[in-house]
Amino acid sequence: MLRVVHDTDENLDAAADDGPVVEGGPDLDELCRLAARQMIATALEAERRTYLEEHAGHTDATGARMVVGNGYANERTITTAAGAVEVRAPRVDDRRDGERFISSILPPYMRKSPKVTEVLPILYLRGLSTGDFAPALAGFFGSDAGLSASTVNRLTTAWQAEHADWSKRDLSALDYVYIWADGIHVNVRLPDAEGNADRLCLLVIVGVRPDGHKELVAVTDGHREGTESWLDVLRDLRDRGMAAPELAVGDGALGFWSALRQVSPTTRTQKCWVHKTANVLGALPKRAHPEAKDRLKAIYTAATRAKAIDATAELVAAFPAFPKATAKVADDLDNLLAFYDFPEEHWKHLRTTNAIESSFATVRLRQRTTKGPGSRQAGIAMAYKLLDAAEDRWRRINGHELVPLVRAGATFINGKQQERSEDHTEQDDESTTKECAA
Repeated sequence: MLRVVHDTDENLDAAADDGPVVEGGPDLDELCRLAARQMIATALEAERRTYLEEHAGHTDATGARMVVGNGYANERTITTAAGAVEVRAPRVDDRRDGERFISSILPPYMRKSPKVTEVLPILYLRGLSTGDFAPALAGFFGSDAGLSASTVNRLTTAWQAEHADWSKRDLSALDYVYIWADGIHVNVRLPDAEGNADRLCLLVIVGVRPDGHKELVAVTDGHREGTESWLDVLRDLRDRGMAAPELAVGDGALGFWSALRQVSPTTRTQKCWVHKTANVLGALPKRAHPEAKDRLKAIYTAATRAKAIDATAELVAAFPAFPKATAKVADDLDNLLAFYDFPEEHWKHLRTTNAIESSFATVRLRQRTTKGPGSRQAGIAMAYKLLDAAEDRWRRINGHELVPLVRAGATFINGKQQERSEDHTEQDDESTTKECAA
């Protein structure tokens, strides 16, 4: 029980002499739950009071109010990030036709907060099987109620259906000017249709709309980022109405680039500098890594393409004994420096696949393998929910007002928009007149 101790002089003297003493009181976690319960109750009461005040003027023929308080609902336990909290929701008797009070804080039948639902796919992708959820979360939430394996299985079934519907949506009304593509290998070994328990490989595409907002475009199962797997993804997006993006950003995996050339040959390509840096360092001895990192950074942060090319030549000259390492950059410059033909404000977004990597930073490759039951479909559905939840926190890219200009075909050189000269315009007009006369 939580006890209230009055601040008498005797108590204050004792506290000063002996230090704080808690005898039979709640621990810190219990205090957090008690505080959360009180705060929720106060917020619910305030919400009901506001609703009653807004509709106080609605009366019947006798002058009696038609919207009045009506006690409290039965107590229910809500699983929140602060633990399991017991709540009694205040009720409202609204006698107006077709009207009903619905709390925005505590909707009907809600048993767990959205944040708790969000954490389940993260834990699954990190390596927890469905049977591990209850014991893993019981200590944190104070109870395993509502987090049993059967509950998680019901959630994943619903997520699979949601992902299936989302994967069939019409894309003809949407436009993605830029896309990032990456194959995410997660340390969850799940059986495929033939019973082979390979690591789950997710093919993920994130796009940028003309208003600059980032949006999840595709999440599907892949087979080691092969060309055929990426072809299936890109063809499906095209068949559902997605227009070819202006630029695609990806890692060095050959499967995606080969598929992109077949499905969207007009799309420019930009390879990820984070992946490229890792590839170069992998071909160099560790003693050379600090200098190599600095020289690689000097290339992709150069103010102009010409300076980036000069920095590449300096990289090659600095490591003459390792031509295989330097060739990874020198032989691939067209795909590594494409971002210079787009607005400078967009460069930091276009140089890497961080838009995807950051959402999977805690689950990629570094966690233990799941040994519990599961299915590939469940893993894909949970990855979809993970990215779907993360999408709400994605911010618009810098210089979002320039994205429509990119789609309209504006020319950018070293990040600066090029204005058409009067002479060039007159030549174009003259050519157009001759074509019309012909």
